[in-house]
Amino acid sequence: MEPAVPDRPSPDAVRAYYAAQPAPLVAATGIVLDTDGRVLVLTTSYKTDLELPGGTVEGTETPEEGLARELKEELDLSLPVGRLLAVDSRPPGELGRSLVVHVHLVGPLRPEEAASISFPDGEIVEARWLSAEEACAALPARIAPRLRAALAALDTGSLAHLVDGVPQPGSPAGLDPADRTALEHAGAFDAAGHRASRPKATTAASVLFTDVGGGILLVRPAYGNTRRWQLPGGGIDSDLGETPREAARREVLEEIGLDLAPGRLLAVDWTHKPGRLARVRFLYDGGVLDAPALARIRLDPAELLAWRTAAPGELRDLVKPSLRRSVKAALAARRAGTGPLELHAGRPVEE
Repeated sequence: MEPAVPDRPSPDAVRAYYAAQPAPLVAATGIVLDTDGRVLVLTTSYKTDLELPGGTVEGTETPEEGLARELKEELDLSLPVGRLLAVDSRPPGELGRSLVVHVHLVGPLRPEEAASISFPDGEIVEARWLSAEEACAALPARIAPRLRAALAALDTGSLAHLVDGVPQPGSPAGLDPADRTALEHAGAFDAAGHRASRPKATTAASVLFTDVGGGILLVRPAYGNTRRWQLPGGGIDSDLGETPREAARREVLEEIGLDLAPGRLLAVDWTHKPGRLARVRFLYDGGVLDAPALARIRLDPAELLAWRTAAPGELRDLVKPSLRRSVKAALAARRAGTGPLELHAGRPVEE
């Protein structure tokens, strides 16, 4: 006699079973920024402490859906919820339930979006824009570390792993650099934690072209700071196996429509600002473009607004100082047949 097959539980019974299991509360918080990088901080009608936008995820919502709902209910904002910046797990508090908070980027809000903020449900009585430093100082101790770590993740293009607001060993963002170094020297990281916590760098490749009169070919981007001119070039797709030289050729073709093999490497430039990713740029010699070659330039309107050539003396008013120094050093290396140079923020490194 075959054993009896137990009845398959109904979908309703399965849902009821899982609903009855002990589980953490899930909340979603928004780091809402304006175009000046200020953080939106709220005064509520039911708490004395300042808050960040967001709340508890309800029903079958995802954290992203819950945050979008809270933004609409609290501030009458219909905005896309941006990337995940941090996850903070908190042990059971007064409510007797542990809490998992997903922290997402929202914005930057355009001026007209910021001006449209209102308080339709009455839970919020005031919204203020504060600098990051002011917001961290004003928020309560349970929230400020979360904001600080999320902003660090934003600046470094990574993610913060927090427990009770404290960045964990191996967190890609949020660890104080001195603490990270001490943990590493103490052998506190496993292989995965070491790889995740090490500081990262972005890589790019640019090409230095000149015209027959010695003018430098510059392009004006359609993104970021559109007032600053740049050299043709861009990021290296290393995740696709692309090399710096291959990236330089691809970017020139995509941006200005010229399929030209880069010449020799003139310089490698390292730049870094505290709290940001380091940037390594490979600068190649593109040679001299004659009038027919310049006439073949075709811009990608999604990336570039204009191109021009500029004499070295004109660069001060067109490009940022570090790029001006890089171009000056690269031109000198080209004339002398030396290099590649080691540059730090455009300045040659003395051996």
